[in-house]
Amino acid sequence: MSGKDASYEVAVAHFRKLVQEQAERVERISKQAEWLDYSKLPKLVIGVIGGDGIGPIIAKEATRVLKELLKDEVRSGKVEIREIEGLTLERRIKLMQPLPDDVLAEIRKCHVLLKGPTTTPEEGSGMPNIESANIAIRRTFDLFANVRPVRVPSQGIDWIFFRENTEGEYVLGSKGLMVTPEMAMDFKVITKPGAERIIRLAFEHARKTGRKKVTVVTKANVIKTTDGLFLETAKRIAKEFPEIRWDGWYIDVFTAKLIDERRRREFEVVVLPNLYGDIVTDEAAELQGGVGTAGSANIGSRFGMFEAIHGSAPRMITEGRGQYADPLSLMRAAVMLLEHVGMVDRARKLGKALDVCGIYDQKAKITGHPDGATAGQFGDHVISTLADPKLDARWESYQKS
Repeated sequence: MSGKDASYEVAVAHFRKLVQEQAERVERISKQAEWLDYSKLPKLVIGVIGGDGIGPIIAKEATRVLKELLKDEVRSGKVEIREIEGLTLERRIKLMQPLPDDVLAEIRKCHVLLKGPTTTPEEGSGMPNIESANIAIRRTFDLFANVRPVRVPSQGIDWIFFRENTEGEYVLGSKGLMVTPEMAMDFKVITKPGAERIIRLAFEHARKTGRKKVTVVTKANVIKTTDGLFLETAKRIAKEFPEIRWDGWYIDVFTAKLIDERRRREFEVVVLPNLYGDIVTDEAAELQGGVGTAGSANIGSRFGMFEAIHGSAPRMITEGRGQYADPLSLMRAAVMLLEHVGMVDRARKLGKALDVCGIYDQKAKITGHPDGATAGQFGDHVISTLADPKLDARWESYQKS
């Protein structure tokens, strides 16, 4: 057997192993538990984790706002907001666990989690190479959907993206190989149950929140098998939601239309495979002011984790500026949490208050420095705005200005 023939045999064996691994994963996905119906819970338990760095500071303010917004439900016993301690970098290193057992046990008692940023040691930091707490939570609870909203009211932008979190190029991104010194090969996988669950989640969200349109983004005209399966799955699922319009776009044209001031106003809910979703959501967030301005969610069939997309900002702590951290992104994540559990009216009210406080009136402007408001002052401003009976009128007037 020639050297090249031997290389081809190694590649075939490698591919056979990948196919077997993915077949086993399809079986696991196919046995996934039914979706949790939050409306049928006797009590909704919301867990809150502060995390590292500025995390506890911004989580405190997001929790204050949630407690104020849901005070009637908390008083009646329909909602419990439970603060969970122990997910700090120091403790994770001490135990050498990315997700300590006692913290995991407390998370399992909750239905959704509002989580502040956590720190993962970098290579060369001198700290142990411990896994990301986020990755550990996503894997443990099979949080297959990464969800990110982007809103720029003045430009008519009100989007929410559903990015598949466990398939596509990324799931096999470290499994490629050099077949020969002249040929490198990577792999992409999309499965029918994997595509179905992310697409169904997008349509269900549209139904829950009263949105009227879902856009499915692929490159099915060229990537015919995997992207084709994703698109065909969308066509089938769309028939179950006759009240919702849907359309399909190719990723190259779609990214262009996001900066088309006329066409981009037509998009509402967008669902995409993993790689496309990663790229597009960063582009979309830039229109809002940057990737640090949005909340995000990781969602599975029985659990959801909602968080700011920025990091723990340890420099702000070491420089003594932690109190000036901006809680807006985590409060935006709380809006997503409320939408996810079906409290749409509460979510809209908080979203409007955050628009007023974070975009328009600037009475408690956060700068990250002593020349701006503290996180606590911003929290106070949001709470007083929520109590304003003229909130809707104020918000509407800002939309027209």
